Amino acid sequence: MGGVIGPARRYSDLSTVEAARVGEGDPIAIIPAGAIEPHGPHLPLATDLIVAEEVASRAVAAAAAGVGGETGIDAWLMPALGYTKSDEHSSFPGAMWITADTLLSQVRELGSALRASGFGRVLFVNCHGGNSALLEVALRELRRRSGLRSFLYAGRAVPGPTELGMGIHAGWAETSMMLHLRPELVDMTAAEARVPTALAGCRHIGFTGPVKFGWLADDLSDTGVIGDPTAADADTGARLVADHVDTVVGALAEIAVFDPASGATDAVVTASGGAR
Repeated sequence: MGGVIGPARRYSDLSTVEAARVGEGDPIAIIPAGAIEPHGPHLPLATDLIVAEEVASRAVAAAAAGVGGETGIDAWLMPALGYTKSDEHSSFPGAMWITADTLLSQVRELGSALRASGFGRVLFVNCHGGNSALLEVALRELRRRSGLRSFLYAGRAVPGPTELGMGIHAGWAETSMMLHLRPELVDMTAAEARVPTALAGCRHIGFTGPVKFGWLADDLSDTGVIGDPTAADADTGARLVADHVDTVVGALAEIAVFDPASGATDAVVTASGGAR
């Protein structure tokens, strides 16, 4: 398969003949999922989409190349989901969203096309928190309706030192990653902290606590920022992006052979040090 296309392994760049050759193997479709939505006055609307595409692209290239002489993984980068479930940010200018029903239908119907093109496995690399719960539902829909082995990577937000564990949007981590990936799109002179300190007093209710809550962005911030971007830096961003990529590459090695009814999966998980 290595002679079919270059290292980018972008499925949409293929000709019909090349796509048919891909479908003759056991390929994994990698679909980045982001959003077009407000990220405060200092970051671009496409922040989540940019990060998702970069992480997915780098992971596909690394996995295909193989690690330590191992056989490369037959993974292919698909076009990203950009217009997604973002209406929690709809009170701020720039939000572009579709409904949860529409997004679920789109992903569900995409499963049929993936199967028809020879894909048996799909991994969503999601970098917008508003998509996560819906995509978890979609995984089971894809498994039942299309027979796909379906997976989701939705790396959790990494809170910064001044964010009280609540830097979930346009804060330290996202701003650092954008300073690494697209510094020309970041205006640090406009970066201001908006940490929802009232939540810090709650023992049970929170973004990661045992009790979740329904929220809109303007419940928590007057700028769309939920966190503190002021201490962000490009070196931190490079490390965070690399951590995402490494995790996805490691996951792809398991996804390529995953079968919960087979002893082969147990061997892979044990070798990786994961829980049985």
